[in-house]
Amino acid sequence: MILLWGLLQDRPLSAVYDALKRKGSNVIFLDQMKVLETQVELYVDSDIRGFLHTCDWTISLEAITAVYIRTYDWRQLPEIKKGGYGSPAWNHAMLLEDVLSSWLEITPALVVNRLSAMSSNNSKPYQASQIRAFGFGIPDTLITTDPSAVLEFLERHGEVIYKSISGVRSIVSRLTKETLCRLDDILWCPTQFQEYIPGNDYRVHVVGDDIFPCEIVSEADDYRYAASKGAGITVRPCEIPQDCIDRCRALSKATGLIFAGIDLRFTPEAKWYCFEVNPSPGFTYYQNMTDQPIADAVARLLVKGAGNYS
Repeated sequence: MILLWGLLQDRPLSAVYDALKRKGSNVIFLDQMKVLETQVELYVDSDIRGFLHTCDWTISLEAITAVYIRTYDWRQLPEIKKGGYGSPAWNHAMLLEDVLSSWLEITPALVVNRLSAMSSNNSKPYQASQIRAFGFGIPDTLITTDPSAVLEFLERHGEVIYKSISGVRSIVSRLTKETLCRLDDILWCPTQFQEYIPGNDYRVHVVGDDIFPCEIVSEADDYRYAASKGAGITVRPCEIPQDCIDRCRALSKATGLIFAGIDLRFTPEAKWYCFEVNPSPGFTYYQNMTDQPIADAVARLLVKGAGNYS
């Protein structure tokens, strides 16, 4: 039994669900929108056992061989927001999330990915230290609330970008005269500044032992928002050197990520930089642009289950 947990509207989750159904796999979907109709029982002693109940089905936790997670913040679910903090709905959702999250850490099932492994993305500086250990370049970085330190950093590097420190998505932007006028805003918000690294962007999806690299060509500072900035973008499948492939695999394995999206840049000086390891990649954007069968690769991985993955 393969369990998918998240929202039906989530495109990556739906793509994997469809791939599993095409394979005829035994798969069940735990919809977060039905959180108030969901209950879980967990017993931990010499064994790990329990049951997961919804209004439509009941399954034994021991029967689950693999899990793919793409959950959203349960506090933002409509019924939970409506009930508010401390309401019966809030308390039920919080307890369900806590118990299922605990089970995901200790189950022998294959989990893509365990929450503990994904947590490194919550601190970009910490993740950068992990990346550096695998031979990738890391941009010179300043994290500060001091505007004068930013000006010194800008003078040293000439071109600088800024973004958030946490795992919350932010738009990567170039530091310009206009943004410098708002530099005092960082007094209340520690911000990450990095030297600008020229070159071509690459996204490498690592799915177990499978590798799906693609090249992104765009004039936008953050190609994810190229359309909104009026910039063009081309995403195409490509090949990358074997040593870079090996480093991507090793980095994913070392961080405990069975499925990862790794953001790279190749400079005119032929050096590979790594900016981020995404522990829950929204891969369908790249799959749709390149026809790379990423969802099928995730489905194959889940079908193998924990007993056949190392």
